[in-house]
Amino acid sequence: MKRVIFNQKGGVGKSTIAVNLAAIAARHGKKTLLIDLDPQCNSSRYLLGDAARAAAPTLADYFEQTINFVFYPKPAGSFAHATPFENLSLIPSHAAIGELQSRLESRHKIYKLRDLLNELASSFDEIFLDTPPAYNIFTQSALIAADGCLIPFDCDDFSRQALYALLQNVGEIKSDHNPTLRIEGIVVNQFQARASLPQRMVDELKAEGLPIFDSKISSSIKIRESHDRGLPMIHLDARHKLSREYLALYDELKAA
Repeated sequence: MKRVIFNQKGGVGKSTIAVNLAAIAARHGKKTLLIDLDPQCNSSRYLLGDAARAAAPTLADYFEQTINFVFYPKPAGSFAHATPFENLSLIPSHAAIGELQSRLESRHKIYKLRDLLNELASSFDEIFLDTPPAYNIFTQSALIAADGCLIPFDCDDFSRQALYALLQNVGEIKSDHNPTLRIEGIVVNQFQARASLPQRMVDELKAEGLPIFDSKISSSIKIRESHDRGLPMIHLDARHKLSREYLALYDELKAA
């Protein structure tokens, strides 16, 4: 199963959700791969810490060799690096990936990520793709390559307006490039159960027929510690409320 975590709005928790779901899948014994498509490299640093700076080859190297028509390209498996967590591998990003965007677009390399994932599919049970906060060739490539799409969502009006544009973009990718792509659901992130606005907004989105997961991710300072220590929540504190929420979300995904 290949899942892309996508929202063209920044600050909605894409990397955090991608890393924590991947860590839980790996903890469940699934051979799991996380692909970091964001030039900010947040997922890469989350899992590898300072070692992310020296990791090679990266996704940027993969795209570079597709542009330059390398006669003896690196095999697909060489881009997947082991992490400190059993069953969890990472294809790290690099800041240079942003500089490749226009070259990839001009050469119509929008299907190359799908080619890479097709080569790797037999080696992994689950693949998660973390995307940048933009609708560009990297997010489009991820949507083309994926089976399912998870949409992180913060409960405010700006996020709500951006959500409608996002759904239209995903629909266009499905129509034009990937007819089997489906939106598995919208993940409500940084949810504040005691506040009236978030619950009202969730209820309104459900009334519109949008697929909102029952499992919600609370707002908690603990996630900052998780980032700082480079430990997904399931490894930092499996009994914490956030860990239980991520576990519930993963279970809901598997049951869908």
